[in-house]
Amino acid sequence: MTEPLLVDRAANGVVTLTFNRPEIRNAMDLELTDAFATTVAALRDDTSVRAVVLTGAGSAFCAGGDLSWINPGPTASVTEMRRKMRAFYPKFLAVRSLEVPVIAAINGPAVGAGLCVALACDIRLVSSSAFLSLPFVKLGMHPGMAASYLLTRLVGSARAAEILFTARRIDPAEAERMGLVNRVVEGDVLAAAQDLAAEIVANAPIPISMTKRSIQLAERLDIDAMLELEGYAQPITMGTEDLLEGLAAAKERREPRFQGR
Repeated sequence: MTEPLLVDRAANGVVTLTFNRPEIRNAMDLELTDAFATTVAALRDDTSVRAVVLTGAGSAFCAGGDLSWINPGPTASVTEMRRKMRAFYPKFLAVRSLEVPVIAAINGPAVGAGLCVALACDIRLVSSSAFLSLPFVKLGMHPGMAASYLLTRLVGSARAAEILFTARRIDPAEAERMGLVNRVVEGDVLAAAQDLAAEIVANAPIPISMTKRSIQLAERLDIDAMLELEGYAQPITMGTEDLLEGLAAAKERREPRFQGR
């Protein structure tokens, strides 16, 4: 049986996860969902991981939830469906809990919950041939998978309202203009994402991890609270061996060799 999720580990600590259900455009079926949750949980405890890149096999990034699985049937209750969906969301949104940077390499269409997983990543690169869409209301349902939160955080409430109310497709150039993605890539988007990951992991891992958490906290804290947090976090990193290495490398005009301690 084909593995629903491919895991590739590079020597520099960059792990590439590939949704591997190209025959259904990498839609989120039960096998892929369980494989993703298990893999992310294992990566969370793996100190050798420095960054994660997420992409899709074939022509799509991810078509969202498998429609045959989403269809509740005529006898399903609201309570039953709520329990089902609230158990489903965290399995993919767990990428936010990883302490290392996560980059989405959007190689093709990212639709519905599939786009939400990309929005949950720290950085998004998109192929110029892809498109993005959150067609929840066109399917007759309220947005899920934290779509209303993640989208509003990235593009603001007015743009989020237009995107969610119209359910229209967004081309890569527009997505870049509104800040939905970081960059449009004309060529190999996976290679570009892996190059970016390599650039990131060349830096000190302890402050990278702490900075990721600070960025997430900045979504809901005010400036005074963030200054208080930075007043603790920065001195912690100033007591590491990597700080001494970084200062020495800057003085000697060479690339630093960080050890994560």
